[in-house]
Amino acid sequence: MAHTSTRTSTSIFKLQEYCLRAMGHSHEPDSSGGWALSLKHVVSLLFAASAQYPLIHNVVHHRNDMELATAGLSVLLTNLLTLFKIATFLVYKQDFWRMIQSFRQMHQQSSRNVGDGYGYVAEANKVASLLGRAYFISCAATGLYFMVSPILKIIANSWLGTTYVRELPMPLRLPFNYVDSPGYEIGFVYILLVTIVVVTYASAVDGLFISFAINLRAHFQTLQRDIRATDFALPEQQVQEGLKDVVDYHVRLLSLSKLLRVMYTPIVFGQFFITSMQVGVIIYQLVTNMDSVMALLVYVSFLGSIMLQLFIYCYGGEIIKVESHRVDVAVQLSNWYQATPKLRRSLAFIILRSQRDVLIKAGFYEASLGNFVAICRAALSFITLIKSIE
Repeated sequence: MAHTSTRTSTSIFKLQEYCLRAMGHSHEPDSSGGWALSLKHVVSLLFAASAQYPLIHNVVHHRNDMELATAGLSVLLTNLLTLFKIATFLVYKQDFWRMIQSFRQMHQQSSRNVGDGYGYVAEANKVASLLGRAYFISCAATGLYFMVSPILKIIANSWLGTTYVRELPMPLRLPFNYVDSPGYEIGFVYILLVTIVVVTYASAVDGLFISFAINLRAHFQTLQRDIRATDFALPEQQVQEGLKDVVDYHVRLLSLSKLLRVMYTPIVFGQFFITSMQVGVIIYQLVTNMDSVMALLVYVSFLGSIMLQLFIYCYGGEIIKVESHRVDVAVQLSNWYQATPKLRRSLAFIILRSQRDVLIKAGFYEASLGNFVAICRAALSFITLIKSIE
């Protein structure tokens, strides 16, 4: 069991490190003791931002054609959201690494309890590792679909001998002739590189968030188990030492939760705000292309990818909020009534602190399953509205 736990832990921490390295981050500090802003970070941000102008130009050019304009707008919003994530990483890149180091240290401490039947952290690392890989595969598959689709169309039309105007994988207008060779090939390679940057950052930043959230939930569960297992009938000095460790553990988890909220505040705001607009745009495309099976498959898969991103943040915020509240319940389920009045006062402080919401939010947007369901309901209402207008 201990060997399996260690191997699982190594897997998730390696995955987190790969996520950071994929974004150009190294854990090696510079001579000043900090992490220097690498040129590759800035290049990645500027390169992803360079796609904004041709995307905006495409939307403006097709402003009188709602179908083409909305198709370009959905991709534009996706790229804009990635810019939020890249910029956030540049600002908080040291904290990303520190979070990983903190969870690694806490895992080493909690691994001593595996023999006592805890196992929350080991199981969380296993789930986080599977989710991280699955989410990356989902993002990569979506990007691959957009890149391969025009190539397949070219091959199919060439085989059938029909005339076909070559299209780029993404709806944008480049400042050169991108229909004929070699402009088409240059444009295709440019979009391929932009797609790689977008997929890498989106999957890495989102994957790190759900990994951090699942780990926090597991440590809150471990804390609850520590509280329930405390025997308050023991001598006061002995119980007080154990209770001090519990309080320190609780404070550390609350500190990490706060750091996670601060790190992801811009991303949560951008995720909710931009996803709300994307849902409206894609729903319009779905309703207006009901007669095309291929178009429906494209828009449904795109909508599913967007909603999956939002679900990751809502699910992560929900589990942190719920498990932090259950610390209060753990105290009530313990034999606190056998504690001395002094220890009861300490327990009262733990209860009061656990009753304060630990939320992942940005402004009026809160990452919770309730808000995710609200957006899903709004999407269904929007479908009904568009169909009634038609």
